Amino acid sequence: MPDLGVSLQKERMLREKMQQLGIKEADILERFTRSSGPGGQNVNKTSTCVYLKHMPTGIEVKCQKERFQALNRYLARKLLVHKIETLILGRFSQERKRIEKIRRQKRRRSRRAKLKILEAKRRQSEKKFLRAKVTETE
Repeated sequence: MPDLGVSLQKERMLREKMQQLGIKEADILERFTRSSGPGGQNVNKTSTCVYLKHMPTGIEVKCQKERFQALNRYLARKLLVHKIETLILGRFSQERKRIEKIRRQKRRRSRRAKLKILEAKRRQSEKKFLRAKVTETE
């Protein structure tokens, strides 16, 4: 694996993840282009944008987040691994779990659940009402 400009621990974790999913460096086509956007003269003069294509699956990734090519190489590989993992694991992937959780949270409550919540609120308001100070009126 090439130098990715990150700590050895992060690089090792990425390598292990790639190995678990069966992704080989030889299967990845890597190209570099000039980035656009912020970064000034560095971005205009050097090819910091990284393009990766995983040949067996046909998944393509382009990364130009950072000013440094080495860091973009790491981020692009990380993104590629994430996409391949989602493709392979499908229903069991982290992304799918996150989407399902949001869907459950947004789902409308049943009438019974609504009534239960409203009843609890009513009881609470009665408690608060009974706690209120009593004012003497003549």
